Amino acid sequence: MKTGQAWRLGMGDMQVLPGPRHRPPMKRPMWIIVLVSLVTVFLICAYMYPPQSSGACYVFSSRGCEVISNWLPPTPAREFTDEEIASRVVIRDILNAPAVQSESSKIAFMFLTRGSLPFEKLWDKFFYGHEDKFSVYVHASKEKPVHVSRHFANRDIHSDQVIWGKISMVDAERRLLAYALQDPANQHFVLLSDSCVPLHNFDYIYNYLMHTNISFVDCFQDPGPHGNGRYSEHMLPEIEKKDFRKGAQWFSVKRQHAVIVMADYLYYSKFRDYCKPGLEGRNCIADEHYLPTFFHIIDPGGIANWSITHVDWSERKWHPKSYKARDITEELLKNITSIDVSVHVTSDEKKEVQRWPCLWNGEQRPCYLFARKFYPEAVDNLLHLFSNYTEI
Repeated sequence: MKTGQAWRLGMGDMQVLPGPRHRPPMKRPMWIIVLVSLVTVFLICAYMYPPQSSGACYVFSSRGCEVISNWLPPTPAREFTDEEIASRVVIRDILNAPAVQSESSKIAFMFLTRGSLPFEKLWDKFFYGHEDKFSVYVHASKEKPVHVSRHFANRDIHSDQVIWGKISMVDAERRLLAYALQDPANQHFVLLSDSCVPLHNFDYIYNYLMHTNISFVDCFQDPGPHGNGRYSEHMLPEIEKKDFRKGAQWFSVKRQHAVIVMADYLYYSKFRDYCKPGLEGRNCIADEHYLPTFFHIIDPGGIANWSITHVDWSERKWHPKSYKARDITEELLKNITSIDVSVHVTSDEKKEVQRWPCLWNGEQRPCYLFARKFYPEAVDNLLHLFSNYTEI
């Protein structure tokens, strides 16, 4: 009895343990889902429809399009046109051909002028004693030159009218190259104007050009109205806006590059048809864009990206600074020949200053071998200083 009673008491005194609780389902963090969805849609849209102006990029980042492009996968390479494939095959074979240089190798000095050359006496002094190392070619677009130096006599080529800013300027350059290439001894080709003068003696310039394997073509990217603002979409697909470049027309190229310029029709025709003053409200200057863009596309590592002809644009005018007789001093010429950094300024609102060292075979050297623009009246002062400043 006592046992049974004890059991009943024990059962009555036992506490009934609570059963498992049923929690209500958790609410999903919807704000995270919405945020991830918006970011995904943004990235997809940015990839499919990239910003067309730099201003649009700065809505998302103070560093502009560069940051956005770093997020995105690389754009698939487009398929080349038949014309591009043919052009690249020819260019590749020309570039792979071994350079032929010997003791008889010459520099072709190609003068692009309107008439007589006001500095022939100076050039005559420069050339004297080196007759087996150079050739001279003169393209006079307006009147037949009167020569005072034997080095220029009978060196005029067939010429045609040249209009500033139009493709006729490029045609004159190519015409000079065509004549100069007929001499197989010519291994380097320098384009000069009637206002150009040498800054060093002949041996210095000869060694500077002959003992390097690059061409000196001015080439930089200008996002402003006087750079990429001149680009026309009619140049697509062969020339994209990202490859459009600008530079001074005064080049110095090795023989392989001279041959490539003469062989080119594809890229030349794009600039002939779609780079001209007044086209689509733009003032595209063919001689400032054709060769820089062409070499940037076909052989960017083969050019130095600066011109060996000095021009002073510091006054920020439509035309560069010109030197009169009173400006010609030994200090001026020393200052020019001591410059060893190439400088370009963009034409957009930022006025970005682009600088890079002038490297010759990996060594920083003075940039300039020639200079312009000099008034004809400066010839006597230059002749007087020539023996001094060319030894620098």
